Amino acid sequence: MNILSIDNMSFAYPNSPALYHNFSLHVQVGEVVSILGASGSGKSTLFELITGNLRPQKGTIEVVKLSQIFQDPYTSFHPSYTVINQIRDVASLYDLPTLCAALHLDRALLEKKPHQLSGGQLQRCSILRALLMEPQLILADEPTSALDNVTGLHVMQLLVQFLDRVGILLITHDKYLATWCSNRVIELT
Repeated sequence: MNILSIDNMSFAYPNSPALYHNFSLHVQVGEVVSILGASGSGKSTLFELITGNLRPQKGTIEVVKLSQIFQDPYTSFHPSYTVINQIRDVASLYDLPTLCAALHLDRALLEKKPHQLSGGQLQRCSILRALLMEPQLILADEPTSALDNVTGLHVMQLLVQFLDRVGILLITHDKYLATWCSNRVIELT
């Protein structure tokens, strides 16, 4: 079953050449599909189209329940509130102990404010939040770009262990990462 179906989609910003012309993409649970491309090639625009923040001029986009992991974890959490309160606002905490253990997150870290955590800890909190929202599709926008190579690899290893319940659409500039973790790689030009 497709959790994301994009069929014959076309999109262009006003007075600009088309970023997408008859573009199609399908993602299923258990798949990682990576989107590669230079700045301005339409990677972030694709996510905006999938989330409904932009509308295609032609074609269809059908998506089931999704959540997002953003490039910069420090901008995806409000600085004044504890991490756990921000997670509680959008997700059930039912699986919290199990997921904290899987993500190697000490529960006490969640009682802190975002600036009190390292980049790797906060990105794992982003993954925790995304998974607790019980999505079928995770949109991951450069989830390792703010991390060192070792931490970034660890974060991706943690994320892909949940492919039994989700599909992942990953934006990355890292061809090696995309090749390592993806079922398919789509390069935008």
